[in-house]
Amino acid sequence: MELLFAWRYFRSKKSTNAINIIAWISVLAIAVGTAALIVVLSVFNGFEDLVRGMYSDFYSDIKISPATGKFFKMDTVQLKAIRHTAGVKDISCVVEEKSMLMNGDAQSIVTLKGVDEFYPAVNRLQEHVTRGSYNLGSTSHPLLVAGAGIENAVAVDPESNLSTLTIYLPDRSAANFSAEEGMRSFDVNIAGAFMIQQEFDNKYAFTNLPFVQYMLDLGPNEYSSVELAVTSEQQLQRVKQQLKQTLGKNFVVRTRLEQNQSLFTVMQVEKWVIYGILSLILVVAAFNMIGALTMLVLEKQKDIAVLKAIGANDQTIQKIFLGEGLVLATVGGVAGMLLAFIICIVQLKFKLVKLEGGTFIIDYYPVKMLGWDFLLVTITVLFVTILAAWIPSRKAAAQLFILKS
Repeated sequence: MELLFAWRYFRSKKSTNAINIIAWISVLAIAVGTAALIVVLSVFNGFEDLVRGMYSDFYSDIKISPATGKFFKMDTVQLKAIRHTAGVKDISCVVEEKSMLMNGDAQSIVTLKGVDEFYPAVNRLQEHVTRGSYNLGSTSHPLLVAGAGIENAVAVDPESNLSTLTIYLPDRSAANFSAEEGMRSFDVNIAGAFMIQQEFDNKYAFTNLPFVQYMLDLGPNEYSSVELAVTSEQQLQRVKQQLKQTLGKNFVVRTRLEQNQSLFTVMQVEKWVIYGILSLILVVAAFNMIGALTMLVLEKQKDIAVLKAIGANDQTIQKIFLGEGLVLATVGGVAGMLLAFIICIVQLKFKLVKLEGGTFIIDYYPVKMLGWDFLLVTITVLFVTILAAWIPSRKAAAQLFILKS
């Protein structure tokens, strides 16, 4: 019954035109705030999904590294135990080290990763080779697959394969670390160039594992990490815990998310900060609603007196005006959600809003709508508007009205 009164009050023409204007301004503000929240959250979801996709192409599902030091020994028995862990699909042994790549006067500092033949099974790097081919060569004739940024920095064309480069790696056996004695060099060629994301393209180069082990004076069973692919995302945490029990405290086991914890944490913080800022639009709408409901209470004094005369208590009166606030919130919220849905669908289909600069992997704002965001915004709208309606509804219930004949 209370909601019926509230709906009739919302639809009825008010004696003062200002009440109608303020009420519709409240509805409009709620609609704009709701739409803004959903659109911005969907854009953040789109960026997060895009970044997760790029990082999943480069980083493995799980990475095992030493708890202390840079390198570790792992025999075939331990590798077999890892490979046969339930949920593990493939494993790859890796040696990673900083190096310098030179082509005459052109040079680039790169992170060199020596990987075995199983490496393409634990990530999708091979799918992102845009020039040349994925060929890592052999110990005596090493080939590199380098990021596009490195390719440009040292001015080579992997498709022609004419330029011989020199790669420098730390000499772990050197007594003095100097420019002459502290480095070992070897001639290499670039077989291919990959393009994933600028951070990776400017930093990483890949070659065969035995060559890097030879250059660093490592044994055939010495690595800097073991990277794994799991059968499904649902198995990730279970596999991680099982590996931690199997390997003990001498190793650190990290999932892809944990390998990039700071990045995704920052993205989540940014998302919630923007959410909080845009929620202020709803606070502005709440002030408009307080004004509209207060004026409505003054206009409906006679109706309230009649209701009390026929037995309505204070709680009933309060529920009527709370219901009026709920009606305003529902109309504005539904309109805002429909508007946000249309905006997101149009952006998904036509990509009308472009990114400035043109240096990102895509040239438009990505969008991904999630049901959780709609639910969160709905709860926020209801909370803010009901809180705003509480003040005038309490005043309406508490005031004494006398019905004059």
